[in-house]
Formats: sequence, C-alpha cells, structure tokens
Amino acid sequence: MIMKKIFACILGLLWISPFVSKGQQANVNLDYKPQKNTEGLTPFSAPLNSPEVHDDRTVTFRVKAPNAELVELNPGAIHTALDLGREPLPFTKGEEGIWTLTIGPLPVDMYAYHIRIDGVQVADPSNTYAAFTAMPPYSQLVVHGDGPAWYDAQNVPHGNVTRHVYHSEVSKGERELYVYTPPGYDPKKNYPVLYLLGGSGELPSNWVYDGRVNFIMDNLLAEGKAEPMIIALPNNQIIHRNHPQHAELTFDLFEKELREAVIPLVDESYSTIQSPKGRAISGLSMGGRHSMFIGFRSLDLFANFGILSAGDVTAETTLKSFLNDPKVNEKVDYLFVGQGTKEAQGFFNQRVQGLIEAIDNHDIEHEYYVGGHGGHDWSTWRHLLYYRFLPNLWKKN
Repeated sequence: MIMKKIFACILGLLWISPFVSKGQQANVNLDYKPQKNTEGLTPFSAPLNSPEVHDDRTVTFRVKAPNAELVELNPGAIHTALDLGREPLPFTKGEEGIWTLTIGPLPVDMYAYHIRIDGVQVADPSNTYAAFTAMPPYSQLVVHGDGPAWYDAQNVPHGNVTRHVYHSEVSKGERELYVYTPPGYDPKKNYPVLYLLGGSGELPSNWVYDGRVNFIMDNLLAEGKAEPMIIALPNNQIIHRNHPQHAELTFDLFEKELREAVIPLVDESYSTIQSPKGRAISGLSMGGRHSMFIGFRSLDLFANFGILSAGDVTAETTLKSFLNDPKVNEKVDYLFVGQGTKEAQGFFNQRVQGLIEAIDNHDIEHEYYVGGHGGHDWSTWRHLLYYRFLPNLWKKN
C-alpha cells in the first residue's frame, strides 16, 4: 500500500513537472533567460524555436518558410554589436523548409531585430517577444548571462507603473501617459519627477518594455545608487512623424502638451516637487531633441536635463538664448549628454558634438559620457540610464 502511494506521488510529480518548469519563451516568470531551450518545448502556437540562445551566447534563428527563395537577418542592433556592417545575413535552407542562422557570441544584452523573407521585413514568426510601437513590429532577442542583469526583474522591492488615459486639447483626442512610482511610494512625501521621452515611432510603453526603466530604477534603488523619484513617460508623438512640417511644428506642440496637459496631470495625481529643481526632462534621439529644444527654453519648468543620443550641428544658433543666458549655471542643476560607443564612431556623433562644442564654448557645466557597446539603439539608452544619468540625477539638490 505504501509503495502504491509512493508510486502515485512520483507519477503526480512527473505529471505536473512540465507545467512548473520553464520552457523557452514560456512567459511564466519574468525570466532573465527566456530564449534558452530548457525543455525542448516550442513557444505556444509557434512552429519551432527561434531564437534559441545558448550558454556560450551564440544564437540560432529558425524560420519555417518552405516556399521562400531567400531568408535573411536584417541589419540592426545585432549587426552593430558584432561589427557586421550593413548587409543582411543569409540563412541556410534545410529539411522541411526550415531556414537557420547561427551567429555570435553576442554581448549579454537585449537586441531588436527583423527577419527578411523574400525581401519582406517581418518580425520573427516564432518569437513571442515582440515590440508594440508606433512602427511595424520587431522582435526582441534576449542574450542572457550567468544571472539576471541590471535591467532584469530581480528579487528586490518593485515600484508600480500606472497607465493614465486623458483628453488633450492639443491633439484633440485621447492620449496616454505612463507613470512609475518607486517602491514604498508615500503620498505624504514630495518626490522629484523625471519626464522621460521616447524617439521617433515609439510609444511611452517602449521605455518600459524595451528600455526596462522600471526594473533599472528598482535595481538602482535596491543598490542604493539613486534617489527615489517618480518617472513620467509621456507620448511625445504629437504630430505624424512623416508630416512634412514635423521638425517645424513638433517642439511648439509638445511644449504646449507638457504645460497644459502632462505636467498638470502628474502634479494633480502624485505628490511632486512642483519647481524646476524638482523636475527633469530627458529623452532619446527625437526625445533628446524635445528635451533640448523645449527643455532649454523652459527653465521655469526644468532644472535637470538628460540628452541621450541627440544634439544639433547648428546649436550656436538654435540654442542661442540658452547658451547666452548669463545665469544659466545657476538655473541648471544637472545637464547630462550621452551616447553609445558605436554611435560616437558614426554620423550621429555630429549632432552630439555640435551640442557639446556649443556648451563648452559658453562654459556651461555639464557631464558628457560615451559608453556601452551599442549604437543608436536600446542597448545604449538602457546603459546611459543605469550607469550615468539616473545615479547622478538630483545629487545636487
């Protein structure tokens, strides 16, 4: 009888174990190695495993396309990390019409990528990690290390991310705003607020899912490396990005949105420091230009700035008022300008250097930093937040 019970228990464990263990892209936990094939299971509703990340940090992509003539990995962040240039990498066709490509090893990081099938750019059909943006979707490759990275969900106190939907008189419609509050948020205490902006074609949620800003902030706070803060993620897509007058209209429109809708909503909904010293504005690429062109002329709102992968080759002209303000160093608490290592080697560097040279010429206090292994991609923007901008923000207050 006892043996029968033991046998029944063993059968029970065998029965439930597949449901408790983690398979590739199982999406059960916020796993730091979601694309390691631990059980030989394919993602739900996918025809096969892709991408498969091996412990040596090589990666195998697979596409089932029996009628395709050509399958390729599109140039992008992976090419940048491996110095592969701008030409697509061809897959090899095998049995049952399965195309494969193995590359690497890659640095531990997350990489956005596309696959090209007979000239058509698509997300990886078998990858459950896909980005939701204001652009056609792309896939995410997660190359893991020996444990969770500084941008991963770790066993530390976590803050909350809240989605607000509000009506905007500027855009004449309903818009969204995400707000991160730190762990242990106390409405009786006033917090500084960072307004963090995306780039062209991105939505506020991209700073959460691609940028991992909430996990980065959680981990920095747990490590004692940053000050508790509220992070507001507005939608800075205020006019169609392909509008012929985008560059002419976007800055005035988004400044109006900030002043009339975004900042009032945040100040009414949360316990905030409602002064320039308690506000920062930062953004990547187009968001960096919003932070620069709007922020530098709005010193009544902001005293802290993070310009990520952005600048202007004609900064002496376009930023004339800011640069020639005799009290600018009294009004600005922290000005950070940063870009990725591979960016600094390419054409994006011209805009950044235009800004750096201008603020150097006018003796404006700032921090300039180049770091990470990325180019104009999320690898760089995560790195800049974790290693420089967030730890140094509010330190002078």
